[in-house]
Amino acid sequence: MLYKEYRIPLPLDVDDFKRGQLYAVSELCRKETGGGEGAEFVTQREFTSSSLIPGQTVTGTYYHKIYRLKSKAPWILQKMLPEEAFEIHEESWSAYPYCKTVLTNPKYMKENFRQVIESTHLPDNGSAENPLNGPKKREIITLDICDDTLIGKSAYKEDRDPKSFRSEKAEVGPLEDEWIEEHEPIMCAYKLVSIHFKWKGLTSLVEKTVLKQYTRIFGMFHREAYASIDTWYDMTFEEVQEYELETAKILRKQLAEPEKRGTKCDDK
Repeated sequence: MLYKEYRIPLPLDVDDFKRGQLYAVSELCRKETGGGEGAEFVTQREFTSSSLIPGQTVTGTYYHKIYRLKSKAPWILQKMLPEEAFEIHEESWSAYPYCKTVLTNPKYMKENFRQVIESTHLPDNGSAENPLNGPKKREIITLDICDDTLIGKSAYKEDRDPKSFRSEKAEVGPLEDEWIEEHEPIMCAYKLVSIHFKWKGLTSLVEKTVLKQYTRIFGMFHREAYASIDTWYDMTFEEVQEYELETAKILRKQLAEPEKRGTKCDDK
């Protein structure tokens, strides 16, 4: 099993980003869904757990989503694997600032594929030693949302570039070269990703390929969440939840439409 820890600093307060990340997830799903591919919201309900975080009882929201992702997978995997291999089930328990997400492929890989993403959000610039209690042998990758190479040329938008974008509502930006060391407020999204993929001859290739994609996925997501701040900054938490419910209905319609939307794995 491979582990990587991603650290994504943001020029925001931890409490504000609770709304921002929920809004950004819904918005990203809308942009990436269409033509039978993308996201389907299956279940969304409140939960209470005494086992999610050892020694704590937490409450939050449980989500079950299905992602159909063939056109977004590396071309070599599209050629090698059947349709069922690209239907990923996501279960997540959001007890912000902590969240746990489990990805499985029950129709094809069954118990031979399992991916876990643990996240926490702290008021620092990425300097915490090991906030998710990850193994010592893990690669730590810090992502700068100002780095254009994270998203690729085809996804670049000048009005979403943190180096030039300014939020009027939050009064933040543009971000300068040393912003991670100097900006106030500052927070960091920590994400520990592990993957188990068991298939003779393909294990190493698939594990490394999947983990490589998260540099772009996390970079693009958090960059977009920050750049859309003037949309969600004044929304209450209840309004963001309503936006999630509205998104679930919209996605069902988009899945039935012929046009595919969003990025592909080989976009540059």
